[in-house]
Amino acid sequence: MHAWEQIQETIEFIEDHLSEEINTENLAKIASLSPFYYQRLFSRLVKKPVAEYIKLRRMARATEALLQKDRRILDIALDLGFSSHEYFSRTFKDTFGMTPTEYRNNPHVLNCMTKPELLLHYTLIDEGVPLITEGIVLEVNRRQLTQSIKFVGLEKKMPVQFVEGLGTESGIDPLGALWDALHDQKVSKLAVNQEDEEIGVAHPCADEGHFIYFAGTKTDSTEIPNGFTSWKLPQGDYIVCSFEAENFQALVMDVLYKAEQYLYGTWLPNHKLQTEPFCAERYASHTPETTSMEIWLKLL
Repeated sequence: MHAWEQIQETIEFIEDHLSEEINTENLAKIASLSPFYYQRLFSRLVKKPVAEYIKLRRMARATEALLQKDRRILDIALDLGFSSHEYFSRTFKDTFGMTPTEYRNNPHVLNCMTKPELLLHYTLIDEGVPLITEGIVLEVNRRQLTQSIKFVGLEKKMPVQFVEGLGTESGIDPLGALWDALHDQKVSKLAVNQEDEEIGVAHPCADEGHFIYFAGTKTDSTEIPNGFTSWKLPQGDYIVCSFEAENFQALVMDVLYKAEQYLYGTWLPNHKLQTEPFCAERYASHTPETTSMEIWLKLL
């Protein structure tokens, strides 16, 4: 068994026992490693110390549980291994900047610590060969776009640190509000259907240390309403990563991050391919029923 497989085994154990006390020494035994080496290896592969990772996974689970409004917050706290309502509330606020009650009364899209799938860092697939791991089906192919596709939408300047923290840092997702604004105005101002294809694009900007994120919808119109901007997916040869998840929330908050990490960290370098400096997320629809999407990267 490889070292990453030993760590993944303990990640699965943690996920199944978040409501219980989890002892680092016991995790080290499961991994057949010394506690010292286990903690060093875990931090290197997961990007978080063991105790912090456990806390953040409990907080991620809490964001889902709090949306079940028939459950008492105290019961949720106890189910996640917290000894009191106060301790749970303090930890939640330290993590997300709001109390559980505030979140429940006014839910936000939150970035949460995802459960790592270390297989994605160490498994290389050929084009057209699916990679299947827990909750994810992923496939990479080449496609040619014979003519550009126009999208109209909204954009926001973001710090590069936002991308670097995806999947590991927790807090309110600033892009959630951008997508909400697009959906609120999509039909009334852009004269398109709510179900029409959408795209999210991260591309460079002149301000060092930042990038532009564009959220838009496909359109044939030549008019751009006030406050909106346009972006074209250029014609050319592309690497396209198609992937599926169990539900829309997992798709955009977990699997999308993992697919991008796999493409940029494993697949492209090992295939010795380079792409233009934009990443396009294509959604056939942005509805809660959507469980699949694509990442398009234009080859240099």
